[in-house]
Amino acid sequence: MHEARPLDLMRTRAGAERVTNIELFFDLVYVFAVTQISHYLLAHATTTGALRAGLLLLMVWLVWVYTTWVTNWLDPDRIAVRLLLLGLAAASLVMSAALPGAFSARGLAVGAAYAAMQIGRSVFAVVALRGRPLRRNFQRILAWCLVSGTLAVLGGIASGNARAALWAGAVGVDLLGGIAGFYTPGLGRSTTREWTIEGGHFAERCQAFMLIALGESIVVIGATLSGLARVTPAEVAAFAVALCGSIGLWWLYFDRSADDGARVIATSDDPGRLGRSAYHFIHPVMIAGIIVGAAADEVTVANPGAVGRAATSWLILGGVGLFLAGHAAFKAVIWRAASWPRIGALAVLGLLGFAAPHLSALALGACAAAVVVAVAAADVVQRPEARLAAGATASAAASAAGDGGEPGGSRRGG
Repeated sequence: MHEARPLDLMRTRAGAERVTNIELFFDLVYVFAVTQISHYLLAHATTTGALRAGLLLLMVWLVWVYTTWVTNWLDPDRIAVRLLLLGLAAASLVMSAALPGAFSARGLAVGAAYAAMQIGRSVFAVVALRGRPLRRNFQRILAWCLVSGTLAVLGGIASGNARAALWAGAVGVDLLGGIAGFYTPGLGRSTTREWTIEGGHFAERCQAFMLIALGESIVVIGATLSGLARVTPAEVAAFAVALCGSIGLWWLYFDRSADDGARVIATSDDPGRLGRSAYHFIHPVMIAGIIVGAAADEVTVANPGAVGRAATSWLILGGVGLFLAGHAAFKAVIWRAASWPRIGALAVLGLLGFAAPHLSALALGACAAAVVVAVAAADVVQRPEARLAAGATASAAASAAGDGGEPGGSRRGG
């Protein structure tokens, strides 16, 4: 018997791996998915609606991030892998289109699309990695995805709370699998050191999803203002506050965290561990915050003078709170240090909750945006180069004062 030869679908590890055009094309579907979830949240602005929107976001995130793991190993420029991504994009589009009716008439479309992507992608990886050590890892993943896929389809057939419970079970299986190393009887357990990802590529892919969510928030702000029959100074102010808040969220993540986090995971001796914790598990919390914030922006720009609306208040404060909590967790995992500005900001948001019944949507939104800007300003002040520059300025000022205030240290005659 001849031993099966490995298929040549793996990426060539030659330093940093670039994000390919087909991966970016695949991401375009998720612009639509994020918009659908934001609209679902607005249409179901209750505690149950928020929980269900969060569940849908996790389903969307998991099919996206599992694909990101696969394309970190398999080369998207290979025709077979490219066809896989196009097939997954088509299934993702079907799932995204069905999201508004996920808990009504279109549940089976959501559940079946989820199952098809999780199982189909895993089968492809098992075949593509034939003869390679990484294949055993995907055999374990396939076993777990068969369980989660079955729960997803059963959830699509069920209705009401049973559907939500079964889908929560499917999501739980796919999340728990990574924590448990996809332990499977007879196949053993994977370790994060076996997940030899190229950390820079994985970080860049997750950054792309952050941009997708932020881009959707910008579109919501502009589209809401454009759709108003009459624009008053209050609506203009709400537009400015919403835009400032989105810019602040971008600044918090992309000013330093994105590049610094990418460098840390790229040089880590266990990038799989950081990929699982800092990116796979934590990033959806920040993305949820952006989506909730986008829903809050739409409500605020459309009706800035509304006072004391509980749903609007929790959208405004909850969006910023989720993002800051996720970002604090991200920084804690990457740098193993607490971010006190973010922890303090969460406390301030909690206090604003007591004042929310007495504030207009515009005033509360302005307070939340001010919190974001304050954290961003604290980051700038605390960054090492800023502290060094401040020290150099103080030293130069002291030297100038001691020399009679003349540049170059010369004294005036007297």
